[in-house]
Amino acid sequence: MTGITIYEVGPRDGLQNESIPLSAKHKISFINILSQTGLKFIESGAFVSPKWVPAMADSHTVMTDINRSNDIKYPVLAPNIKGLEDALKYKSDTVCVFTTPSESFSKKNTNCSVEEAIMRAEQVTKEALNNGIKVRGYISTVMFCPYEGEIKPLKVAYLCEKLINMGCYEVSLGDTIGSGNPLKTKQMIESCKEAVGIEKLAVHFHDTYGQALSNILASLELGIEVIDTSVGGLGGCPYAPGARGNVATEDVLFMLNGMGVKTGVDLNKVCDASRFVFEKLGQRPFSRVYNALEAKKHKN
Repeated sequence: MTGITIYEVGPRDGLQNESIPLSAKHKISFINILSQTGLKFIESGAFVSPKWVPAMADSHTVMTDINRSNDIKYPVLAPNIKGLEDALKYKSDTVCVFTTPSESFSKKNTNCSVEEAIMRAEQVTKEALNNGIKVRGYISTVMFCPYEGEIKPLKVAYLCEKLINMGCYEVSLGDTIGSGNPLKTKQMIESCKEAVGIEKLAVHFHDTYGQALSNILASLELGIEVIDTSVGGLGGCPYAPGARGNVATEDVLFMLNGMGVKTGVDLNKVCDASRFVFEKLGQRPFSRVYNALEAKKHKN
């Protein structure tokens, strides 16, 4: 294992569930701080209906005013053609589309069937590629669904194949409710690996039940090289009020640093970004590593 890519989702997936949205000014500052950490991917916004995701309503301002670095990608979520049009207008370099193997989850989240979601993703992907924009695919509820329970790995592999064949350069496998475990993780990834190859896959774990790091380690053992994380564990889980959501960037970096795995990301600078955004939110970071390092600093 030579190096791992950390794909930061805090400014989008982390902030989209906040009941009191962070101001555009503070989002811009947050992303600019993240741009100084060594991260190469910072998911920065979502061009979606403000009615459904009010926290992302200012993505146009954010994408206009951030200080972009030439060696960093700033992807945005664009689930439909209208979202893609906005992404193109505000010069996004990468867009993300999504689907799920769960019919119930798809209907409750996007008001469409799985096949309809695939068709939407295909429309966006085709048009994005025609405009020279890269496309990343997301699959939610890859192991367990809050409505349907356990998800069969072959269903996830089928969607991986669909997304890669339509032109996505990579598919991120999301354990949306954090119920996965290392055994289920390996079974799911093995199935997807057989369908599209390990180099086309990334993982996106939630730490709702404290399983994220174990699942990431299981993924690394199978050859995964891209991990989605969120500064400070930003972003709760809507299906478990009060529980943790996305795995914290600091926790993943600490584990990888201890294993001698290179990421190119500075843990201390990530902690600075965490401190900034959580102070603005009036909260304390969920990251165990952040809190341990802060306690150690104050003790000394």
